[in-house]
Amino acid sequence: MSEGLAISLASEDEREWAARLMAGTDPWIRLGRDLERCRAVCNDRQDLLFIAHTGAHVGAHAGGHGGGEACGLLLVRRRGVAGAPYIVSLAVREDLRGTGVGSGMLRFAEDFFREESRHIFMCVSSFNGRARELYERAGYSVVGEFKDYIIEGESEFLLCKRLREG
Repeated sequence: MSEGLAISLASEDEREWAARLMAGTDPWIRLGRDLERCRAVCNDRQDLLFIAHTGAHVGAHAGGHGGGEACGLLLVRRRGVAGAPYIVSLAVREDLRGTGVGSGMLRFAEDFFREESRHIFMCVSSFNGRARELYERAGYSVVGEFKDYIIEGESEFLLCKRLREG
Protein backbone atom coordinates (compact mmCIF):
# COMPACT_ATOMS: atom_id res chain seq x y z
CA MET A 1 0.00 0.00 0.00
CA SER A 2 2.73 2.51 0.88
CA GLU A 3 3.93 2.71 -2.75
CA GLY A 4 0.55 4.21 -3.76
CA LEU A 5 0.59 6.59 -0.81
CA ALA A 6 0.89 10.37 -1.13
CA ILE A 7 1.37 12.53 1.94
CA SER A 8 0.69 16.26 2.02
CA LEU A 9 -0.02 19.05 4.46
CA ALA A 10 -3.64 18.99 5.60
CA SER A 11 -6.24 21.25 4.04
CA GLU A 12 -8.78 22.96 6.31
CA ASP A 13 -11.38 20.27 5.57
CA GLU A 14 -8.84 17.55 6.26
CA ARG A 15 -8.14 18.99 9.72
CA GLU A 16 -11.74 18.17 10.68
CA TRP A 17 -11.41 14.70 9.11
CA ALA A 18 -8.22 14.12 11.14
CA ALA A 19 -9.89 15.25 14.38
CA ARG A 20 -12.76 12.82 13.79
CA LEU A 21 -10.36 9.97 13.00
CA MET A 22 -8.44 10.62 16.22
CA ALA A 23 -11.54 10.98 18.40
CA GLY A 24 -12.99 7.71 17.10
CA THR A 25 -9.83 5.64 17.50
CA ASP A 26 -7.84 4.08 20.28
CA PRO A 27 -5.61 5.09 21.98
CA TRP A 28 -7.34 8.48 22.04
CA ILE A 29 -10.67 6.99 23.17
CA ARG A 30 -9.01 5.21 26.09
CA LEU A 31 -6.94 8.32 26.88
CA GLY A 32 -10.17 10.31 27.17
CA ARG A 33 -9.58 12.63 24.22
CA ASP A 34 -12.98 13.75 22.92
CA LEU A 35 -13.72 15.37 19.57
CA GLU A 36 -13.27 18.92 20.88
CA ARG A 37 -9.83 18.11 22.28
CA CYS A 38 -8.86 16.37 19.02
CA ARG A 39 -10.04 19.40 17.02
CA ALA A 40 -7.86 21.65 19.16
CA VAL A 41 -4.84 19.40 18.59
CA CYS A 42 -5.43 19.16 14.83
CA ASN A 43 -5.84 22.93 14.53
CA ASP A 44 -2.76 23.88 16.55
CA ARG A 45 -0.66 25.70 13.95
CA GLN A 46 2.61 25.15 15.83
CA ASP A 47 2.44 21.53 14.65
CA LEU A 48 2.58 20.13 11.12
CA LEU A 49 -0.45 18.03 10.19
CA PHE A 50 0.06 15.72 7.23
CA ILE A 51 -2.61 13.56 5.61
CA ALA A 52 -1.87 10.33 3.75
CA HIS A 53 -3.95 9.54 0.66
CA THR A 54 -4.41 6.17 -1.02
CA GLY A 55 -4.58 5.78 -4.77
CA ALA A 56 -2.87 9.12 -5.04
CA HIS A 57 -0.29 10.41 -7.47
CA VAL A 58 2.97 9.08 -6.08
CA GLY A 59 4.78 12.33 -6.89
CA ALA A 60 2.77 14.28 -4.31
CA HIS A 61 4.64 15.44 -1.22
CA ALA A 62 4.50 17.93 1.63
CA GLY A 63 3.81 20.81 -0.71
CA GLY A 64 0.66 19.65 -2.41
CA HIS A 65 -2.27 17.28 -2.30
CA GLY A 66 -1.82 14.19 -4.43
CA GLY A 67 -5.48 13.29 -4.79
CA GLY A 68 -6.86 9.99 -3.63
CA GLU A 69 -8.77 9.14 -0.48
CA ALA A 70 -7.59 10.27 2.97
CA CYS A 71 -6.39 7.25 4.93
CA GLY A 72 -4.14 8.46 7.74
CA LEU A 73 -2.81 11.38 9.69
CA LEU A 74 0.62 12.33 10.95
CA LEU A 75 0.92 15.20 13.41
CA VAL A 76 4.46 16.37 14.17
CA ARG A 77 5.89 19.07 16.41
CA ARG A 78 9.00 20.34 14.65
CA ARG A 79 10.83 21.17 17.93
CA GLY A 80 9.42 18.67 20.41
CA VAL A 81 11.92 16.80 22.59
CA ALA A 82 15.29 18.46 23.20
CA GLY A 83 14.76 20.49 20.02
CA ALA A 84 14.15 17.39 17.89
CA PRO A 85 10.93 16.53 16.02
CA TYR A 86 8.24 14.79 18.04
CA ILE A 87 5.47 12.73 16.44
CA VAL A 88 2.41 13.86 18.39
CA SER A 89 -0.02 11.49 16.68
CA LEU A 90 -0.16 8.92 13.94
CA ALA A 91 -3.46 7.28 12.99
CA VAL A 92 -4.66 5.08 10.14
CA ARG A 93 -8.24 4.42 9.13
CA GLU A 94 -9.34 1.15 10.72
CA ASP A 95 -10.03 -0.58 7.40
CA LEU A 96 -6.46 0.10 6.23
CA ARG A 97 -4.47 -0.86 9.32
CA GLY A 98 -1.78 -3.42 8.61
CA THR A 99 -1.48 -2.40 4.95
CA GLY A 100 1.69 -0.31 5.23
CA VAL A 101 0.08 3.12 5.60
CA GLY A 102 1.50 3.64 9.11
CA SER A 103 4.97 2.49 8.03
CA GLY A 104 4.79 4.80 5.03
CA MET A 105 3.90 7.78 7.21
CA LEU A 106 6.79 7.00 9.59
CA ARG A 107 9.24 6.87 6.66
CA PHE A 108 7.82 10.15 5.38
CA ALA A 109 8.39 11.86 8.77
CA GLU A 110 11.91 10.48 9.02
CA ASP A 111 12.81 11.63 5.49
CA PHE A 112 11.17 15.03 6.05
CA PHE A 113 13.23 15.77 9.17
CA ARG A 114 16.47 13.90 8.46
CA GLU A 115 18.41 16.95 7.23
CA GLU A 116 17.50 19.12 10.20
CA SER A 117 17.65 16.61 13.05
CA ARG A 118 19.68 13.59 14.14
CA HIS A 119 16.76 12.10 16.10
CA ILE A 120 12.98 11.87 16.09
CA PHE A 121 10.77 11.04 19.10
CA MET A 122 7.27 9.80 19.85
CA CYS A 123 5.27 8.30 22.73
CA VAL A 124 3.19 5.14 22.77
CA SER A 125 0.80 3.93 25.47
CA SER A 126 1.56 0.65 27.25
CA PHE A 127 -1.86 -0.69 26.23
CA ASN A 128 -1.22 0.04 22.54
CA GLY A 129 0.84 -3.06 21.76
CA ARG A 130 0.13 -3.13 18.03
CA ALA A 131 1.43 0.42 17.56
CA ARG A 132 4.49 -0.25 19.72
CA GLU A 133 5.33 -3.30 17.58
CA LEU A 134 5.09 -1.15 14.43
CA TYR A 135 7.37 1.52 15.88
CA GLU A 136 9.94 -1.00 17.12
CA ARG A 137 9.98 -2.75 13.70
CA ALA A 138 10.65 0.69 12.21
CA GLY A 139 13.71 1.12 14.44
CA TYR A 140 12.34 3.14 17.38
CA SER A 141 13.66 2.28 20.85
CA VAL A 142 12.25 2.99 24.30
CA VAL A 143 14.31 5.71 26.01
CA GLY A 144 11.95 6.51 28.88
CA GLU A 145 8.82 5.48 30.71
CA PHE A 146 6.17 7.67 32.35
CA LYS A 147 4.28 5.43 34.77
CA ASP A 148 0.70 6.40 35.64
CA TYR A 149 1.14 9.52 33.50
CA ILE A 150 -2.33 9.71 31.92
CA ILE A 151 -4.08 6.54 33.08
CA GLU A 152 -3.48 5.00 36.48
CA GLY A 153 -1.81 1.62 36.04
CA GLU A 154 -0.61 2.36 32.48
CA SER A 155 2.56 3.91 31.12
CA GLU A 156 3.54 6.15 28.26
CA PHE A 157 6.81 5.08 26.63
CA LEU A 158 9.06 7.69 25.05
CA LEU A 159 10.57 6.30 21.84
CA CYS A 160 13.49 7.60 19.82
CA LYS A 161 15.06 6.84 16.46
CA ARG A 162 18.36 8.13 15.16
CA LEU A 163 17.82 9.60 11.72
CA ARG A 164 21.45 10.23 10.79
CA GLU A 165 24.98 10.24 12.15
CA GLY A 166 26.83 13.39 13.19
